[in-house]
Amino acid sequence: MSVAVETFGFFMAAVGLLMLGVTLSNGYWRVSTVNGNVITTNTIFENLWFSCATDSMGVYNCWEFPSMLALSGYIQACRALMITAILLGSLGLFLSMLGLRCTNIGGLMLSRKAKLAATAGAQHILAGLCGMVAISWYAFNITRDFFDPLYPGTKYELGPALYLGWSASLLSILGGICLCSNCCCRPDEDPAAGARLPYKASASVMPLAPSNEGDNSFGKYGKNAYV
Repeated sequence: MSVAVETFGFFMAAVGLLMLGVTLSNGYWRVSTVNGNVITTNTIFENLWFSCATDSMGVYNCWEFPSMLALSGYIQACRALMITAILLGSLGLFLSMLGLRCTNIGGLMLSRKAKLAATAGAQHILAGLCGMVAISWYAFNITRDFFDPLYPGTKYELGPALYLGWSASLLSILGGICLCSNCCCRPDEDPAAGARLPYKASASVMPLAPSNEGDNSFGKYGKNAYV
């Protein structure tokens, strides 16, 4: 695997981790729908931590969920999955910095760097899967309540944070796959070394001792041979 693919996977995983953090703190996981509502002056938007309501004048009030145990089970599970995804991504980002062949951090051998990069890639894949499961589970409950005609509560639509989270999860999985492909190379194989020109130390040339043969050969011929 080329060093460029490995570096590309590192940056994709880093961007995915950053986007997962933004998704977790974003307040627009779900937004109240105007479909079938008579009063549309108020808008409610929620995430995993708090709920906010805003009116047509732009004034909004937010309140945190009072008790974690009083929340729905899927919200508690989504919290745990998103936090796990960020922790795995952070640890994978640290290990991938040690495992990149374009860095000299730690002075590790290529075989150890390959193992660290593969481990970091696996953690980024798990982080992306945790984020994907959490966001898809949350979106499933939104769509289920939206299409349920007997649901008595407020109906919501998918918020922009969910689309951001799906993109972040895909980037984390893509970056992890690129890092894991490093383990396909042989442990002592260095693709970057093949591009270098072989270097040989210049051998010192020792002066040759003067040979008497040349001087003696001059006398073997007559003077007329050199005219």
